[in-house]
Amino acid sequence: MASRWARFQNRLYARLSQRHKSVRAFVSQPEPRTIGSYARGRQLVAGNLLFAGYLVESQSSGLWEVEAPNGAFDDERQGFAWLDDLAAVGDVRAREKAQRWLWGWIAEHGRGRGPGWTPELTGRRVIRWINHAPFLLRGVEPEQSHAFFRSLGQQTWFLSRRWPGAKPGLGRFEALTGVIYAGLALEGLEELADPAVRALARDCDSQIDKEGGLPTRNPEELLEVFTLLSWATAALHEAGRGAPHAQTAAIERIAPTLRALRHADGQLGRFHGGGRGLEGRLDHALAASGVKPVHAEGLSMGYARLSGGRTSVIVDASVPPRGAASYNAHASTLAFELTSGRRPLIVNCGSGVSFGVEWRRAGRATPSHSTLCLDGFSSARLAEPERGTGLEALIEGPARVPVEISEMTDGIRFQGGHDGYAKVFGLTHARTLELSHDGRGLVGEDMLLAMDDAAKRRFDKAMDASVLAGVGFDLRLHLHPEVDAAVDLGGAAVSMALKSGEIWVFRHDGKYKLSLEPSVYLEKTRLKPRATKQIVLSGRAMEYATRIRWTLSKAQDTAIAIRDLNRDEPEFD
Repeated sequence: MASRWARFQNRLYARLSQRHKSVRAFVSQPEPRTIGSYARGRQLVAGNLLFAGYLVESQSSGLWEVEAPNGAFDDERQGFAWLDDLAAVGDVRAREKAQRWLWGWIAEHGRGRGPGWTPELTGRRVIRWINHAPFLLRGVEPEQSHAFFRSLGQQTWFLSRRWPGAKPGLGRFEALTGVIYAGLALEGLEELADPAVRALARDCDSQIDKEGGLPTRNPEELLEVFTLLSWATAALHEAGRGAPHAQTAAIERIAPTLRALRHADGQLGRFHGGGRGLEGRLDHALAASGVKPVHAEGLSMGYARLSGGRTSVIVDASVPPRGAASYNAHASTLAFELTSGRRPLIVNCGSGVSFGVEWRRAGRATPSHSTLCLDGFSSARLAEPERGTGLEALIEGPARVPVEISEMTDGIRFQGGHDGYAKVFGLTHARTLELSHDGRGLVGEDMLLAMDDAAKRRFDKAMDASVLAGVGFDLRLHLHPEVDAAVDLGGAAVSMALKSGEIWVFRHDGKYKLSLEPSVYLEKTRLKPRATKQIVLSGRAMEYATRIRWTLSKAQDTAIAIRDLNRDEPEFD
């Protein structure tokens, strides 16, 4: 009922927006702040439309004549983030395509019709129209310019009435930032910005916790929120107004958290539905915020970061999100990623949301993460899909995740555990990771422990069910697709070559079976999952305490300093 009422309200105010008077010009020349992808922009110019994992080849027809394969495809094109990519190309052909698609939207949807009239998408769209106005308005006829400003004013009025209908979180931040951005940029609409400024300050207090994190624990979503807050703050300053304390304080809280979630290559850790982020986006956002780097101690949004030399390790070290915040969450407790210089080595499979429901579910399961999995079970499970939305919350995950991070004489140590398997198997998973100061070696130890008498009874019951064959486990380390891996030393090790020339070697204590198996790497900018490999160390827990020891280290002949001059492949295929 609530969803139907929200859709009705959106349609109503979209139609009422047509009565709003037109604006004539900007208060001042907008400065583009959004960053696009040159590679994706070139593909768009060529007529290859890649949205939400679907590729539609449309060399001659316009963007709006294409039938959307699904709702996510429509959301991406209605949000106009593709304008960033065309502006990144910036030549005559890119500008002509952007202009044709924009005025095509005004003709097709500008009268309050179509799926793009939601507060979230309208906020995203308005920000892009304003950011790229000089690019879009160059060389156009007066009647086109008038249509542009009329539609922009109508969308701003719609946003000013419907932003409360956006769900708390990223969508609400997009809607409010759109109102502020447009209200301050367009002549005569400044009064629309004031309520949005106050509402944004309230959301900063309610949605961003004291440690600078979001309830979803999605690093890429946190970057998006941080970027929006920085844009809103810059717009207020340029208009000669100060930003509310709650807003600037939120930016100051988020910046250290994002730095802790930054890998050595400048990209984000891929956890809980988030991707690595567009190349350079994170560093640009941090630099633009003006927040000076500070040393973060302990966890950041539930993640631990270990770093040494050229190497960074990010560990999911907290309970998974709960309730509505868990709709994109993963069963990834104690999973880690490792990056060396510019090259990711150990990764999680990532979010498969752009490849359909089954890939999305697979990406959320524990076996899709670089951690230990018991008997094929995930450390948390998915609830039944909600009626009307199809969203699946994460339930029955770990309730306790004790963590300790300590300095050693030659490095840094992470120790953590979780009880996600205790209810079924009576076993607690404990993980220790020790990274050397020079970043050349990571020592790992995974333990399965029956912690008390009740846990021992549950483990005994699991043993009886297996006819005393033990509880099977798999320690998985997923490799980035650009890692060239091979089993070495007669099956005792796996050697991994990076494009930088570095050689890493995985070894273990010899008690369990080592194999190199197929895996996938899920990226929303790709048409299909990328094939890759995973290191799998398999065995069976037969006692109340099982220990698995392993190491991941650079080969001795790998140089300390490497000039990584190899060019990366285009992100679009």
